[in-house]
Amino acid sequence: MKVGIYGQFYHEHSGTYIQLLLDTLKKNKAEIFIEKNFLEVINQNDEVEKNYSSFSVFENLDTSYDLLFSIGGDGTILKTITYVKDLGIPIAGINTGRLGFLATIKKEELEESITLLLHNHYKISARTLLSVKTQPPHADFNNLDFAMNEITVSRRNSTSMITVRTTLNNEYLTTYWADGLIVATPTGSTGYSLSCGGPVMTPDASCFVLTPIAPHNLNARPLVIPDNQEIKLEVISREGQYLTSFDSRMHSLPNETTLILKKASFKIKMVVLEHDSFLKTLRKKMLWGEDKRN
Repeated sequence: MKVGIYGQFYHEHSGTYIQLLLDTLKKNKAEIFIEKNFLEVINQNDEVEKNYSSFSVFENLDTSYDLLFSIGGDGTILKTITYVKDLGIPIAGINTGRLGFLATIKKEELEESITLLLHNHYKISARTLLSVKTQPPHADFNNLDFAMNEITVSRRNSTSMITVRTTLNNEYLTTYWADGLIVATPTGSTGYSLSCGGPVMTPDASCFVLTPIAPHNLNARPLVIPDNQEIKLEVISREGQYLTSFDSRMHSLPNETTLILKKASFKIKMVVLEHDSFLKTLRKKMLWGEDKRN
C-alpha cells in the first residue's frame, strides 16, 4: 500500500506519535512518502528516525496513493485537502491537536487504528465542498477556489459593518448588515458557523447554511438551503475592500468583486474507522448527552 504523510507543525509530544506511525506503516510493509516541508520539521526532532522518503510538492501526489495521513488537528486536514484536490485519495486524520471533528484517529490508539486502516477496515465519509468564482475573474486564488468547511466574507480593517446583498439562483434573498456572512457546508457546520449560532448538520446532508456574523438585524437568522442552489454575494464595505476566506485562506477583494458560490464538482473522502461515526464524535466532542438523567 502506498501512503503519504502530511503535517504542519508539532503539538506537544507529537514526535512520539509520528515515530509510532512510521514504525507501524513500516511493519505493515507500506510504501511511505512524507511531504517535503513536513520532513524538514521531522528532521529537526531527534525522536524521529531520518531514513524515510518524501514527496516534495503537490504535483507528486497522484492517484497511485492509497491513503494520505494528516497529522495534527482539523486545521491541518483543511490544508491537506489543498494537496488532494479532486484526486479522490482518502484522508485519514490523526488527532494530535485539540477538538478534532475531522481528525478522529486517537493518538492513544494509533498503532491499532493504523493496522486496521492498512487492512481496509474503514469506511469513507464523502464530504461536499463549496466552489467559488468571481465577477470579474480574480487571479489570486492559485487554483484553490474551493473550501470544505466554509467560505466567509467579512469586514477587513474597520469596525464598520459591511452589507452583503445575497441572491439564491438569481432570486434576491436579503441584504445582511453585519460583520460578515458565513456560507458553510455540512462539514463546516460544526466550525465557525456553529460559534455564530448556526445549526449542526450531518456530513451526508445535501445542504448549505448561510450564517450571519453579528448581524445588526436581530431577525437575521441562519438559513439552511439545498446544496444545488447558486449563491451570489455582493459586498459593500466603507473602506472599499472586504475580506474573504476559504477554510482560513484569506484574500482581500475590492467591493466591485462579486462572489458566486456553488457545490464543487468533486468531494473529499474522509476515512472513518468501522467502529466510529459522526454521531459518536458529536456526543463525545460536544458532550451531547452529558445529563445525569441519561
